[in-house]
Amino acid sequence: MKIKDINVSVFELPNQTPLFDLINPEFNKNRWQKKIINKSSTAFYHVLHVKTNEGIEGICTVGDVRYTTLTKDILEWLKILTINNNPLERDKLFHKLQFATRQMYLPQGWFGAFDNCLWDIAGKTANLPVYQLIGEVRKETPVYYNIAGEDYKTLIQDTHLALSKGFTAIKDHFHGDLKTNIQWLKGIRKELGSKIDLMHDAGRALYDFDEALIIGKVLEDLKFRWFEEPINDREQSLLKKLCKELSIPVLNPESMMNDLTLCAEWLISGSTDLLRVNARHGTTHVLKLADLAEAHGTTVEFNGPGGLFGLLHANLLRSIRNTSYYEYFPDGTRDAMGKEIGLLNPAIPEKGFITSSDQPGWGSEWDWKYFNKKRITQL
Repeated sequence: MKIKDINVSVFELPNQTPLFDLINPEFNKNRWQKKIINKSSTAFYHVLHVKTNEGIEGICTVGDVRYTTLTKDILEWLKILTINNNPLERDKLFHKLQFATRQMYLPQGWFGAFDNCLWDIAGKTANLPVYQLIGEVRKETPVYYNIAGEDYKTLIQDTHLALSKGFTAIKDHFHGDLKTNIQWLKGIRKELGSKIDLMHDAGRALYDFDEALIIGKVLEDLKFRWFEEPINDREQSLLKKLCKELSIPVLNPESMMNDLTLCAEWLISGSTDLLRVNARHGTTHVLKLADLAEAHGTTVEFNGPGGLFGLLHANLLRSIRNTSYYEYFPDGTRDAMGKEIGLLNPAIPEKGFITSSDQPGWGSEWDWKYFNKKRITQL
């Protein structure tokens, strides 16, 4: 079997990363926080097609809700590097493209969609879903529900909405000052009791080291599951110190999870306790990090839907032992959006759990007539 052609379908959909400005919050003029400018903007989304000489086609979204496009130049490079290669030789092609990354001056993980297409081809060739190619370890995975917490009343309403839908784990994104965040963290634990898993994502709070240490101790007392992005991901020495000071697991480095080497360095050096992963950077990439984490007695935790509107992560969670949750955003904005381009079966949680399709490859099912109607061009 050989790769015969590669092309991209282009769509224009609601932008899941709206335009924003940065402002200094009143409580700390040395920090920056987002001010949304336009929530109704649109963005281009690319779907990659890898076709073989045997008529089997691998298909995957580029990115998930971020990094959703490939340029014509990069697509041309990808064709030169991979056409006429065997699509089943995934690891060989992974290393070839990894080596090419430096020569092309591209960010790590740029060929993730291509790698995911190869896994789709492998599953369709074997007539197996991807999770069975890797090896099934569970039928379904619990899901945590994200809440933003723009005000405390809305926060409590959102948590009870999550519980009413069957979710038993919630992650907050509180971004107020230290005092307010501590009050809200204590409040949500008191409101929900001890049976609900809670996680604190500080990516929007941007604590300094001393604040992160204080918050971390509070989270330990409140029995939170993990402390995500407590300070800037790139502050390796401070993160290492923080991990030593805290017993609650620290989860990093999301802003660098596309870089296999840096993730390994952060974990091995003790600058994170858990690893963040997203299959938009490639399934082979994720599996290598999962193996690394398992060898160090820890877990990989999935970020967002990860491509094909949740189908990738639903498969991988079914086949990776050392992981905990699927990440879900309110109203399924990052998953159900697949229906807007003709995907009939995006991964949607039911009663707080998610599972994957049993169809070959990633299991995506399409209304191709609608897909072609919504496509605005092809590269």
